[in-house]
Amino acid sequence: MKKILSLFVMTSLALSCVPISEPEETQLQKKVNEYAEFTLTTDISSLSENQKKMIPLLIEVAEIMDQLFWKEAFGDKNALLDTLSDEAAKTFVRYNYGPWDRLRGNEPFIDGVGEKPAGAQHYPADMTKEEFEAFESEDKTSLYTFVRRNEEGQLYTLPYHEAFAAEVQRAADLLKQAAELAEDEGFKKYLNLRAEALLSDDYLASDLAWMDMKNNRIDFVVGPIENYEDQLYNYKTAHEAYVLVKDMAWSEKLAKYVSFLPELQANLPVEDKYKQETPGTDSDLNAYDVIYYAGDCNSGGKTIAINLPNDERVQLEKGTRRLQLKNAMQAKFDKIMVLISELLIDESQRKHVTFDAFFANTMFHEVAHGLGIKNTLDGKGTVRDALKETGSALEEGKADILGLYMVTQLHKKGEIEGELMDYYSTFLAGIFRSVRFGASSAHGKANMIRFNYFKEMNAFSYDAKKGTYKVNFDEFQAAMNSLSEKILTLQGDGDYAGVTQLFEQKGLVGADLQKDLDRVGEAGIPRDIVFKQGVEVLGL
Repeated sequence: MKKILSLFVMTSLALSCVPISEPEETQLQKKVNEYAEFTLTTDISSLSENQKKMIPLLIEVAEIMDQLFWKEAFGDKNALLDTLSDEAAKTFVRYNYGPWDRLRGNEPFIDGVGEKPAGAQHYPADMTKEEFEAFESEDKTSLYTFVRRNEEGQLYTLPYHEAFAAEVQRAADLLKQAAELAEDEGFKKYLNLRAEALLSDDYLASDLAWMDMKNNRIDFVVGPIENYEDQLYNYKTAHEAYVLVKDMAWSEKLAKYVSFLPELQANLPVEDKYKQETPGTDSDLNAYDVIYYAGDCNSGGKTIAINLPNDERVQLEKGTRRLQLKNAMQAKFDKIMVLISELLIDESQRKHVTFDAFFANTMFHEVAHGLGIKNTLDGKGTVRDALKETGSALEEGKADILGLYMVTQLHKKGEIEGELMDYYSTFLAGIFRSVRFGASSAHGKANMIRFNYFKEMNAFSYDAKKGTYKVNFDEFQAAMNSLSEKILTLQGDGDYAGVTQLFEQKGLVGADLQKDLDRVGEAGIPRDIVFKQGVEVLGL
């Protein structure tokens, strides 16, 4: 049996790095302070005794996912933390799951650290793209394999369930214990199938079972799911988990919107050939209080809405489930959005920045992932495969702009309350919030492209003296339709070169915008939130 190199080779961090100087300590404390703390809790009095017993088990599984994400994002967590004496440095490392600032383009903030590898720990740090392309392997592009190098220098693949054998076995055992407590049969089936999936890296059956759940009060998203961490190819997924409690009243209000998907798909502002796929309508749309984040979703900017599964086979057969994380969303609105609007939105339009509009824009962003096209028109495969590392950012841009399109269309039909200007002004304010996530974030890139595109089309006016922005209503709608068409066309054509050009031309922060973003920072407005969470917080 040939020997293999260590699974998680440390990156360019020098573990014997020089102690952090006083000025850097001050800077790091400022960075820590950019995250506003928020307590994740919910009213558990209405939960059954079995549900209360189940939550600690699910949180323990989530903690395992957190450990796995550390290995995927950086390597040995403790080897890094043990070199640091400054508490602010340790705290900021924990926020970022490594020594790179996720909300500032992954710039290193610890002495002796080089650039973050584009592929994180999913590939050998010294692997070139040419070497990868020449590597003959059926599963090198699998969502669930690492690419590693043996002692002879040759590349090979290592499935997640083998790399993390002990961890996923423990997680599977806990999921089966939780399944025994489940009172909803659909949830019981999902937990058991998800346990098996962690042990095999075959998630299709559990994804389909998750789609079939309709009445469960507790929900659990777990596994290697999103591919944001792999910025080399966008192939590899990373581990994460959410423990959720459904808000029954809010969910009932949202249920009707999924039925409009086929009609909205048919009316997309693009040539017919780019909208021939039929979105699944077995989807559901619900609101939740999230009570635990772990892994990928907990790193840097926090996720406030979920649209899953990502598997195109499931999406075409059943659609997706859209989960709105209402308590986390409210935290970002209160602690960030309101303050940004008071600084950057024209005084006459600040009244239009509302939580209901923020909730709707975020919700329809997730719903809009189900619109458009999943497979390229040339029949060669999925859009995700064709666009490689550019795919995630363009997909987020599509969801943002088609979410706004959905709001506009449903408002015209009388299905959404409030003024349309509420949604547009809140959307504009939301760009400034998300742009601060940095160029390393798919959401940050998508927002920069949209900001610059809208600027070129005069969708908003800028008062240079006041440093404020104002929506130009008619031009805003025109820009929305134009950018929707452009993105859908790029996706349908699988136009990797065209997407790359779009990012190069419009993915940059201009001088005026940077000046205003600096003002936001100087005003002490948080960049994002960080959670106080766990069994003790919940009183369990």
